[in-house]
Amino acid sequence: MALQAIAFYLMSAVTLVAGFCVVSARNPVHSVLWLILAFFSAAGLFVLLGAEFLAMLLVVVYVGAVAVLFLFVVMMLDVDFTALRQGFARYMPLGLVIGAFLAAEMILVSTAVATRGAAKDNDTPMASGAGVDISNVEAIGRVLYTDYIYFFQAAGLVLLVAMIGAIVLTLRHKPGVKRQIIMDQVLRTPATGMTIVNPKPGEGIGE
Repeated sequence: MALQAIAFYLMSAVTLVAGFCVVSARNPVHSVLWLILAFFSAAGLFVLLGAEFLAMLLVVVYVGAVAVLFLFVVMMLDVDFTALRQGFARYMPLGLVIGAFLAAEMILVSTAVATRGAAKDNDTPMASGAGVDISNVEAIGRVLYTDYIYFFQAAGLVLLVAMIGAIVLTLRHKPGVKRQIIMDQVLRTPATGMTIVNPKPGEGIGE
């Protein structure tokens, strides 16, 4: 128990420090790297709490996809961050108000957990087969892939259509720009793909 408490306080401190560095770092690339560290530390906290599925989501989805995508976008785009920082003071009051609401919500949740116990003492079943000693991942898997599988598949289809729609809406054919014709390249043969010429010595090849 002592080792688990030490790990909890250590990863909590790392998460808090990394979260503060995310918003205080001047370099956006450094902010994304601090964000990745915060995600890893939060994943460790979820493992200590027995929420292995949430820990896996943080590592696979947020660290492996979202944070890495942010990192590459920040590094590849030529963004004028000096101009972005100029509007920081203008949005400071709104940010403070939102931060105050978030802090109040976290205090209310922490107070409720401290006074009435954790979610494991709740009598409401979280998944089918409640009362059976199953892991967190298995319980969520039963909900997603057994009880509500059709809703889960429908949500996947909606996301697929949204992704295709975003690609179609942003695709623009500019006039005067040469584009590849994939079918012509696939169906190309030696007879249509090359021309054999026999230029005379001292003469070049014309169009």
